[in-house]
Amino acid sequence: MSNPGLPTFRAALGIASLAILPPASAGDQPQWFSWRGPGGDGVCHESYKDWAFDEKPAWTFDMKGRGTPVVADGKMFVFGYRGEGGEVEETLTCLDAKTGEQVWQHAFRDYISDTIYDRYSIGAAAVDPETKNVYLQTTNGRLLAFSAAGEILWEHSMMERFGRLTFPNGRTGAPIVEGDLVIMHCITSYWGKQGPARDRFYGFDKRSGHLVWVSEPGIAPKDSSFSTPAVESRYGTRVFYAGTGDGNLVCVNALNGKPLWRFQMSFGGVNSSPVIYEDTVICPHGKENIDTTEEGRMVAVKMPGEVDHSAAQVVLPAGDEVWRNPIVSFTSSPTIVGDRVYQVSKVGELNCVDAATGRVLWHEKLGNDNLHSSPLYCDGKLYVPIFSGKFYIIAPTDEGAEILHTLELDGNLIGSPAIWNGHLYLHTTRRLYCWKFKQGGIECPPWPAPAEVAAGPAAELRAVPADVLLQPGGEQKMVFQQLDAAGRVVGTSDSVKFAKHIPPTAKVKTEMDASFAGDTIAAGDDAKTSAGAWKGGDGKVFGIFRGRVLDSIPFEEDFEGYQTTVDSKVDPGEKFAYPPLPWIGARFKWEVRELDGNKVLRKTLDRVLFQRAMTFIGHPDLGGYTMQADVMTDGNRRIKSDVGLVNQRYHIVLKGNQNKLEVSSNQERLKESVRFPIKYKTWYTLKCRVDVDAGGTATVRAKAWPRGEAEPEGWTIEVQHEKGHTRGAPGLFGFSPQSQKPVYVDNIKITPSK
Repeated sequence: MSNPGLPTFRAALGIASLAILPPASAGDQPQWFSWRGPGGDGVCHESYKDWAFDEKPAWTFDMKGRGTPVVADGKMFVFGYRGEGGEVEETLTCLDAKTGEQVWQHAFRDYISDTIYDRYSIGAAAVDPETKNVYLQTTNGRLLAFSAAGEILWEHSMMERFGRLTFPNGRTGAPIVEGDLVIMHCITSYWGKQGPARDRFYGFDKRSGHLVWVSEPGIAPKDSSFSTPAVESRYGTRVFYAGTGDGNLVCVNALNGKPLWRFQMSFGGVNSSPVIYEDTVICPHGKENIDTTEEGRMVAVKMPGEVDHSAAQVVLPAGDEVWRNPIVSFTSSPTIVGDRVYQVSKVGELNCVDAATGRVLWHEKLGNDNLHSSPLYCDGKLYVPIFSGKFYIIAPTDEGAEILHTLELDGNLIGSPAIWNGHLYLHTTRRLYCWKFKQGGIECPPWPAPAEVAAGPAAELRAVPADVLLQPGGEQKMVFQQLDAAGRVVGTSDSVKFAKHIPPTAKVKTEMDASFAGDTIAAGDDAKTSAGAWKGGDGKVFGIFRGRVLDSIPFEEDFEGYQTTVDSKVDPGEKFAYPPLPWIGARFKWEVRELDGNKVLRKTLDRVLFQRAMTFIGHPDLGGYTMQADVMTDGNRRIKSDVGLVNQRYHIVLKGNQNKLEVSSNQERLKESVRFPIKYKTWYTLKCRVDVDAGGTATVRAKAWPRGEAEPEGWTIEVQHEKGHTRGAPGLFGFSPQSQKPVYVDNIKITPSK
């Protein structure tokens, strides 16, 4: 074909199983609800009469960004950031999509993440086509739901609630809305079966924010991944495809989170989002291949013709790779138009690929390198950002690329373009640009809706929320949904019976200190820190949910009640006990050990991924508390580890090698320290509190002294933080560079601040 033109929805998506879309009507309004558009493939389906492009922007908005704006009913929602140094804040801003006038804005301070430099807003919001509510995951893992008017409807601190890990690259990605669910992707280390670090996808009820399902479709990750899922109808249900940090391309049932199949592509993270062509999934990566010494490739994987929804996840063999080519892309995602795939490589080349064979038809050098930005296709033209700040409008054919316009923009281009109602939007690391097309009329089909498929008989019972968090005296009402084998909701059950359940494979045999009656799980006023599973049903179908109880304040733990009976695989002859199961990520980061006749908490050294260990031991909504613990770093004169506490989203840490007592949140946003000589193999008592005044300024106070000596009257360090954190889970912190030297914690006390 000489020019692919504008295909129909079905041809552009390349999926025979999608719903047949109704014809567009004159009253249909164009929308851009999600990062990659209606098909999740970087295609805008607007077409224009007498199109022309004016290189002068219609307007700009001063807001730095690395993502893509989304638009619903004339309102634009922009994920960006502002400020310098300690004043950097991420923002979600609502603008009038035509004029660029600000309607509302929310700002978010980073806290206790690994993000460095200003690597913020590498992602996008998502809009629910039904309610027009807006969903956003911030760089450090706050998942928030907003009304179109800017009201915060619900939020989760994924780090403090589910053990989300952060990485220096700051990659975030975008949530997606699928039916009644909002689905997001991250790497977490939680508790129990979900304790190991894994790529996980979380499905939340879009209205209530309750967790509906958790999916773990991969293996141990080697890298972060922010691959945003691409969704379609297949296998009699809705499924999504995404890359993971363990180098897999995965397929997951979007309705219940069940992993269906995976295909191993590389040894590192797959960050690009895949596209679908007929019965194949196409995706590039930029890490080491599993079967060659070369770096990266683009592959097409043949999907199984059918799946057994009741069977275990299928691992596809290497022979299911239909084709490969040498295109390397770390994080940029492809765009598919009919049977042509357009991909920008890491060296700044735009490639045109035959989707059926993988043959590269042509490539056009547009810059020296490219990172996250991905091309967009609309009405016969490609809109291609390049990292350096160059932006191209290109008319592609099978013979090559006709460059129609080349723009030099202020800042780097890491985000991808969006088009709405004849307006083109592009965010640089300096500002948001808007161009208004010259045209004599716009046609656009409505946003696609999935096909309606009749539900089958009930096969399982699902509890919502699927994971319960209580404090003593708290309770949670539950909803119980009957699902068919493909994950569709058949109905709800009003009469259920659930009992405590210990899985036979559980390493730690514990039960949640709570009771279940009717539709409510409740923790008594004297409930203890605990975690466990519940199993039950309505007499026809059955299911399992999990829950935790976290102590209210005051709280103490000296570990003397733990029995060190587990043989250590790292230190032959040594024994240990697992730490408290409800503490987030504790099992793989800490162990209870015998030391000098006492039981103490010791940081593990067998996983380099956890050389930096942060474990939350209390409820995320706590505030106004004082923490105290005995801490010790092991080492020698040349190397000592760091040990400390987490109080209300601040780190208070004894820095062993630096001989400092340091207060920080994100270290590049807030970090202050004072000199404090630290001896290895010496216990210190560390005490801290956070006080927030009426104006919102937080004062972090901390002191440290040799254990057994009198507590000093004054604070060793006091740090003020404007727009401070008013709440946050208490926790523990340890950093063992290259997992060489352990740290120890004992005698933890948390009390209300007076």
